[in-house]
Amino acid sequence: MPREAPVTSTARPVTCPSCLRAAGRPARGRAGAYHAGVEIDCLFCRIVAGEIPATIVRETENTLAFRDIGPKAPVHVLVIPKEHYADVATLGQADPALAGEVLATAAAVAEAEGLLVDGFRLIFNTGGYGGQEVFHAHAHLLGGAPLGPMLSR
Repeated sequence: MPREAPVTSTARPVTCPSCLRAAGRPARGRAGAYHAGVEIDCLFCRIVAGEIPATIVRETENTLAFRDIGPKAPVHVLVIPKEHYADVATLGQADPALAGEVLATAAAVAEAEGLLVDGFRLIFNTGGYGGQEVFHAHAHLLGGAPLGPMLSR
């Protein structure tokens, strides 16, 4: 399975307007801008800002894909919008085009990881019942081996 060389994220100079608004501060900068000096407690915003290292496998102007630190499959990549949205429902309603970019990035990563022939699973956990642990919209791209049943009871 082909893999790109790991890239550790680095700090970026622009603050995300949605993160500033969430922190109760006036927004400055542009939508979709990189995060820097993140003041809300969002793990993924801090990864986008370069404050926390990650193994980045793909980056676009508006999305970031990086390896999960606790993989549940041979390939386990998280795909996020760089702009903060609490979950996929909020993202889809507020910015359908950006939601589509997240899906396009996931498809590109699946192809780069060699997952298109045998298949993969793309999961968005939303809310407490959905198992969401980090409240920044993100997709889990899993593959590289049979994944078993969708849900276990």
